[in-house]
Amino acid sequence: MSTISRRRFLQLSAAAGGAVAFGDLADQILGLTRGTRSAHAAEPLKVGIIDPLSSPYKTSSIHDVHGATVALDMYNKRGGVLGRQVAIVEADDASNVQTAIKAATKLIKEDRVDFLMGTFNGDVALAVGEVAKQENKLFMATCPHIMELTGSQCSSHTFVFMPNARMMAQAVAPHIIKASGNRWYMITADTVDGKSELQAMTDALKANGGEVVGAATTPFGTTDFTAVLTEAKAAKPGAIILNLYGWDLVNALKGYAKLELAKEKIGVGGMIGGEQIGRPLGYANNAGVWGLIWDPKVNTDSSKRFIQGVIDKYNHTPTSRCYLGYAAMTQILEAVRRTGTTDTAAVIKALEGHEFDGCKEGRSYFRAWDHQHVQDVLVGQAYGKELGLGHYQILATVPGDAVAGSRDQSACKL
Repeated sequence: MSTISRRRFLQLSAAAGGAVAFGDLADQILGLTRGTRSAHAAEPLKVGIIDPLSSPYKTSSIHDVHGATVALDMYNKRGGVLGRQVAIVEADDASNVQTAIKAATKLIKEDRVDFLMGTFNGDVALAVGEVAKQENKLFMATCPHIMELTGSQCSSHTFVFMPNARMMAQAVAPHIIKASGNRWYMITADTVDGKSELQAMTDALKANGGEVVGAATTPFGTTDFTAVLTEAKAAKPGAIILNLYGWDLVNALKGYAKLELAKEKIGVGGMIGGEQIGRPLGYANNAGVWGLIWDPKVNTDSSKRFIQGVIDKYNHTPTSRCYLGYAAMTQILEAVRRTGTTDTAAVIKALEGHEFDGCKEGRSYFRAWDHQHVQDVLVGQAYGKELGLGHYQILATVPGDAVAGSRDQSACKL
């Protein structure tokens, strides 16, 4: 996949636009406008969630919805927001830009959602962000990490809840180096997301005096990593860095275990791990040092409430994807509550610069100038056995301000 251009976006959205034009015509005939539609207090406040529910990233995509549902249930039990119940409308983007554009357009034009959230693929997030801006809807990107979202292609209508690639890489790189040295072999998915991880991890490695001793690119959806891991072994690196996610990452780690590369004193790790990877992988196959977005061992009152809410509703301990859905949904609804309106401009203004309880130990806030959620980044060591809550021993909690970068380092122009 490649980053979507504005011309390509317009080509793709043209097909989607025709399918929804009738809905706009019907509104005109009935005398309805966006304002009059949202004025009916009896109507639920709707949040459209777009996620890759049918792609190699589907290891835990539904957990994004689970976390968001737990958040809205908490609000609905207290009477909703502005006297309105909150509802979720789900859509599958299948990790495909055109599918995502159609889904986002349908959510806005036909399902009449008030806000959009979700996605994982970087190019998908950029496309949904364009739809949101054109239709004057807030888009809370929960899981993508590419730098363009809060950099060169930042948007007035997009907020990014996930730590960006630079934040994750700068936090985890020193710990991989400590465990396995600074000679790395990179295995990267042929996606926008994989390339973002590769760039961030390479920059972080070189900043710590390391070198890349070899590299390979794998197709999105690869299931057998035996050949590429064998090539990596031949380069004799200190660590193999897996710039992968979802089932790609699960399958690569299974291959790492099968080839017994740990016995060869070759470590493994990468920018993003977590329970959403550890669970389908299984304790016996889990290994390495990883950047973590959140972990169930975070010991704060708000984190404990969140964990209990997920257990009560879904009978499982939450993953990082649950966390992102829960915390992002909470901030959308809190902004509506604070402003007393679902008006997009008002909610955007309420989020910009806002500091909040992000269910972590350190500060959580949205930077006003690029809409990045600045937050703690955790670093974890994966273990092949139960460690209380989860698969990882927490090695470090890195404050977001230490790795988020400064305004003069950013290409964002809101």
